[in-house]
Amino acid sequence: MAAEEYYIFTGREAVPPDATRVRIDESISVIPARAFQRNSSIEELECHVGVKKVEKWACCDCLSLRLVIMPGVEEVEGSAFRDCEALTDVECGKLERIGGWAFEGCESLRSIDLPSIKIVQRGAFRHCTALTKIKVGKELTSIGWAAFYGCTSLERMTIPLKDGMINDDDIFIGCANLKHVDLVEGAVLHTTTSALQMEEWKNVMNEEIASINQILSSAPCIDGDAGRKARAIQTWIRSVLHKIVHYKAEHRRLLNNEVATTLQLALPNDIVIKNVLPFLELPPYAFQGED
Repeated sequence: MAAEEYYIFTGREAVPPDATRVRIDESISVIPARAFQRNSSIEELECHVGVKKVEKWACCDCLSLRLVIMPGVEEVEGSAFRDCEALTDVECGKLERIGGWAFEGCESLRSIDLPSIKIVQRGAFRHCTALTKIKVGKELTSIGWAAFYGCTSLERMTIPLKDGMINDDDIFIGCANLKHVDLVEGAVLHTTTSALQMEEWKNVMNEEIASINQILSSAPCIDGDAGRKARAIQTWIRSVLHKIVHYKAEHRRLLNNEVATTLQLALPNDIVIKNVLPFLELPPYAFQGED
């Protein structure tokens, strides 16, 4: 077949040895386990929006695979793309769950955007040594053990402001270059902070939001104290959340006491409560007795 043509994979026969570009047939919604394992010819894999899952080891050890397009895939199971050492581009806007070791050893992968991700299981990006940045969305709830172990080039992550998401100290072992964390809600949070009339609140919040990059720069990730970066991020998230809760409570008290007319005018529709807090899971006792 011509190099520019796609081979249409129906699941009923093996992919021809000269096929470099594979497109999944419309009849398939799940790429089966080991479907392309150890295929050294495939360079591009394109799924239609109806493909929802990639099963275990489906593309494991596909050493020439460079590009994966899977716009509708919601789950990638364990080791599905393990040791695809040439893989540089993954398009996966609806991906919600990444299984254990799914992208381990993808040493050419430089960045990945996971706007719909909810769960990243253990070792998912282990030894992705070229990975410099990763961006996740507000739905993320859990990052598993050693998910980014040995990502020696990882510099920046974008994560949601959510407590309990990072529960293992070994997530970032070997990530010596991880020095920047951005928040999914960063733009809204900065806009809200800049609108506050109380200068002390504004200064404290700005300092707190910016502090993580300085903290990470001095946090070791060597085996003797491997969990410092993970613990630093988790502690920082809790601190930012605590201060937001505190200033929300202060804001309510000022409005209820009718001593902050200018503040009320400056924050129409209560910007602190309406814009910042919908994405936060606040403790139920935070505002007892305030209404």
